[in-house]
Order: sequence, then C-alpha cells, then structure tokens
Amino acid sequence: MCGLTGFISRPSADFSNRIEAMSSRLTHRGPDDAGAWTDGDRGIALGHRRLSILDLSPQGHQPMSSSCGRFIIAYNGEIYNHHEIREQLVAENSGISWRGHSDTEVLLAAIQKWGLPGALERSVGMFAIALWDRQENILYLARDRCGEKPLYYGVRRDAFVFASELKAIEAFSDDSLTVNRESVACFLRFGCVPAPHSIYENVWKLPPGSFLTVHVPAAGRFEFGQPESYWSVAQVLRSNGHDDSEQWDDRHAIDEIDRRLRQAVRLQMEADVPLGAFLSGGIDSSVIVSLMQAQATRPVKTFTIGFHEEHYNEAKFAKEVARHLGTEHTELYVDAAEAAKVIPHLPEIYDEPFADASQIPTTIVSRLTRQHVTVSLSGDGGDELFGGYPRYQFGEKLWARLSRVPKPIRRLSARPLTMLSARSWDTVLSRTLPRKYRPVITGHRLHRLAGILSAESLDNMYTSLISHWQQPGDALAWRDKAASCTVGAKMDIPDQRALNRMRYADIGRYLPDDLLVKVDRAAMASSLESRAPFLDHRVVEFALTLSPRFLVRGGQGKWILRQLLDRYVPRPLVDRPKTGFGLPLADWLRGPLRAWGEELLDEARLRSGGFFDARTIRRIWGEHLAQKQDRSYLLWDVLMFQAWHERRYS
Repeated sequence: MCGLTGFISRPSADFSNRIEAMSSRLTHRGPDDAGAWTDGDRGIALGHRRLSILDLSPQGHQPMSSSCGRFIIAYNGEIYNHHEIREQLVAENSGISWRGHSDTEVLLAAIQKWGLPGALERSVGMFAIALWDRQENILYLARDRCGEKPLYYGVRRDAFVFASELKAIEAFSDDSLTVNRESVACFLRFGCVPAPHSIYENVWKLPPGSFLTVHVPAAGRFEFGQPESYWSVAQVLRSNGHDDSEQWDDRHAIDEIDRRLRQAVRLQMEADVPLGAFLSGGIDSSVIVSLMQAQATRPVKTFTIGFHEEHYNEAKFAKEVARHLGTEHTELYVDAAEAAKVIPHLPEIYDEPFADASQIPTTIVSRLTRQHVTVSLSGDGGDELFGGYPRYQFGEKLWARLSRVPKPIRRLSARPLTMLSARSWDTVLSRTLPRKYRPVITGHRLHRLAGILSAESLDNMYTSLISHWQQPGDALAWRDKAASCTVGAKMDIPDQRALNRMRYADIGRYLPDDLLVKVDRAAMASSLESRAPFLDHRVVEFALTLSPRFLVRGGQGKWILRQLLDRYVPRPLVDRPKTGFGLPLADWLRGPLRAWGEELLDEARLRSGGFFDARTIRRIWGEHLAQKQDRSYLLWDVLMFQAWHERRYS
C-alpha cells in the first residue's frame, strides 16, 4: 500500500522540488520509502511513497522501471495473484530479467508482455497505477475494478496533475483551487462527492474499473479525453448472459461461495509484515475472520471498538465470535471525548467534505489496529454484494406498489408536496399537526416522499430513498441547476429486478464513493493497509449473477452468507438485527459536541462562507437541540463541509 503522485508540465528549475513537495504530502500512505523519477525532455515527473508489505528489500523501490526500460510505474495497491502471473510469465519464457519478488515488478512484467489492458485483465487485486510509456510518450492512469484505491487527476496552471489524494494535487502550486458548486450539491445529497467529480473545479476522480490515456506530444504538452472502462457491473452482466445459478441447489451455491471466498482470503493473507482483521461481530466480518482462522497456523489478530451506549455497542458480540474462533482479540471502548479528539483531524484525513459519521469509529479502530499489525482484512462489500441492507427489501416492496400507479397520477400526487419549501412546510405543520406527530412528519420527509412518488423509474426512486438532503437547494445559499445533482440516477443495465438494480447502484456508487473512501483514508492516515476479500472481482462477479433467492429469504438478506457462516460460528452469536458501524451522533451533538457544532454553525460564519442558507441551517440546528426532530445526518453534512472549508481556506 502506497501513495503515488506526478505531473506533466513545462520543465523548470523547481521540477524536482515540486514532485518532492507533492510526495511529502503522502508520507502517511508510505512512511517506509520515498522515490521520484523525472524526464525533462517530456516534462513528466512521478513520485511515490512506499508502505512495504511484500518484498521489503530495496528491490521493491518505486518508481520502478521495467526490465526492458520502456515502462516506468508508480503504483499503489496489491496484486494478490502475482505468484500465479509470475509463474505464467516464466513458463512462457517471456525474457523478463527478474530482480526481486515484489508484485510491482510482476505487474510491470505483465504490462511488458501483454500491454496494460491485458495485464489489468489478468490481475486480481486493488490498485491505482500511473504508467509512463517512454516509447509512445503516453501516460496511463488506471484504477481497480471496485474502486478500493483512489486516484485523482486534473489541470492546474497549465499542468496535468495526478495523485492518490487531493492534498498532493494542492501542493503542486500555491494558488487555491476553486470549489465546484455542483459537487457541493452532490455532497449534500449523498454525504460524499461521487465520481467523477471532486470538490474542486478541473479536478476529477478516475472512476473504478477504468483507465485514462494522456498523450504527451512535446515537453509539457498533454492531451487527454474521457476515461475508458475495462470492467463494470454492466459489462459483467452482459458477458455472462443468463446465469445458471437458478438451477443450483442450496448446497452447491454455498459450497461455491465458500470456495471463492476461501481462495480470496488465502491470497489476501499474504504479507511480509504482521496481519490481522477488523471484527465487528456482524455477518460480513465474522465470515472473513472465520475463513482466515480456518487457514491460519496461529490465532488471527482481531480488533474492534465499542461504545458505552448500549444500542450502538457491537463489541460484546465481536468478543463472543472471537472467543469461539480462538482469535487474539483486542477491543477499545470509545466515548464522546475520544471522538472529539478525532474530529479536528477529519478534514485533513479525507481531503474533501465527507459525511459518513462512521468515519470516526473507523479512524479510531484503524489507529488501534496499526499499533499491532500493518495489514488488516475487513468485511467491506458484503452488504452490497449479497443484499444485506434492509432498504433493499423496503425499496422492492415500495416500488412494487408505486409502479402499479400510473406516472401522471403519481406526479400529480407529488406536486403539492413541493409547492412549499421544507422550511415552510415545517412552519405550517408546527401550527396544524398534533405535537406527537411533529417529529415524524416534517418538511424534509414530505420532500423525500415527493421525490419517491414522482420517480420516473426504480433507479430514480432509489436515489431519492438514499439521499441525505432530498432537495440540496434547500440548504444552499444559491439557487441554480447545480442544486439538483442527479449523479447515478440512471443505470445502463439489462437486469430489471428491483433487488438487483438497488445492489448494482450501490456497487457502482455507494461502495466506491463512500464506504471504500471511508476505510482507505482512515486506514492510510495510520499507515495501515486495509484489504477486502469480498471485493476480489471473481467473488464480485459470482455475486452479481447470483439468483436473488440466494440473497433474501424469510425477510432476511445475505441468506447465502448466513448459511456459510453456520459452518464456522453458531447462529445465536451473530443472528441479530443489523445496526451498522454507527455511533450516537444525535445525542453527542446535543451534548459533548454541542460547543463544536455551535461554533461551526454560527450564523455569521455561515453567511461569510457563502455556501449555505444560514437561516435554514440555524433552524434545523435549533430543532435538533430542542429534540423536536433528529437532524443529525443533515447537520453532519453541513458540519463536515464547514470544518473542511475552514481548514482549507482559513
């Protein structure tokens, strides 16, 4: 696990200083080694920070040149099947002069043999790649299939810049980047900035499963178009056609997921440094730890955090699972004071506004884990792949009812709900509704209902269902088309089944833009590598075409994972309602975090910032403090933006 950066610019006297400045901002991603490579004739520079995981010797140093000298690579990630690829190259007598045993060298050799698309097709892993082809004068940027590893790119002061994190792009020059208004609206809708956007103008995220080609015809000049996809959910579904899993019996399906996951876990347990796993005590992490322990020769090191608030505390369940499996378990209980210590660091850790509140416990458990190991496996991806979220079943039932009603009637029913702003609705409802209904029926929820009723399709309905701010314009200080943000509302996917379309939407957006961002930044802030066996693309492809009857039965999601876990852990230890990696945010904002929130949401500060409607934000803050309504999720969006903006521009 590492950090990469670079640029294409007109050669200048400070060429080396710039790449070093950019790389130094990524030290947390790679504290073990640093490297830079430049080509003044073409005006290109590559920088790298290394967290040594495989082949700890200097032979793993980057940027690395291919044995033929044609390619230079700066790479972040792991190619889990590098032994298999190396054996194939040796068997084919590929003429590679091997120097060490790193997966980076194997990746370069694969590119030398098969080209970048061929190497990507054969690679099982997580990665972000910057590859310079000295023969063709082309820079390639590539990202893994599911988006585990980040990669940003853009244009700054007539230069093409790229990096694992935005902070390295910011370091390219002293001038400030401009906030993208559409990205602010998208952030309020989803709690994160979805690809291909970044929070800045002229800077983008490379989408998962894609690569970008940048031609460099002369020193400092560059030409690039749109990213090209080499893997996507739609491509998998089209290539597989009609899957035969409908004909499988239960035993065959469970055996198959057992085999695939066991293989993925085995590959991801390879490391030349200490390794462990996050364990929440839920289905997903318990499956991963069970398969780790089943293939380990000593107790697996497992880590969890807990809360003193009983409703949010899963540590006791994790402890029971750990005791049953015989792992070496470490737990840490967290209170609001501990969370408050983390919050000031979040803008620096996440680089752009990010409002998944579980970023706090994820950051804390990553720090705890790094004290003991350098690599940690997780259960990320299990809910999206195997239908674990309760919203899937709710959404399926809701759409089944809505779709029976003609669209014109639904639109007509929704129209009155949007004739008033959410704020105006709250005023009207406070005067007309009995007090006991006021916390439940709010202007925000009426707008959400309107979005659901007027949805043109299941995809639109699901976007409305998962949106934070249903109408981002309600919170913004400006009113224009940027306030809508409909990223991801339509999917070019042949499967029309409701459960599957919602899963596919989350795999394409929520997983890479929220969950994987959360884990990558939190872990790498502590120089910890996090791996997700569920996201081995062979497991993903199996799950994508799995018959829905293996996903949901008896009102419960993840049916097939539950059956698999029964082979390793008694059902009573894990059979409970899903709670997620949450925290008592609503109570903390009214108590220990109130002063911090009041400072950031001060009316004068909101107005001077110029992004939010100060009256609206102050109103919902007051409603939350008075316990009239739980506004914690909406407020967390604004608080995280305010904290980020003040950190960047103050």
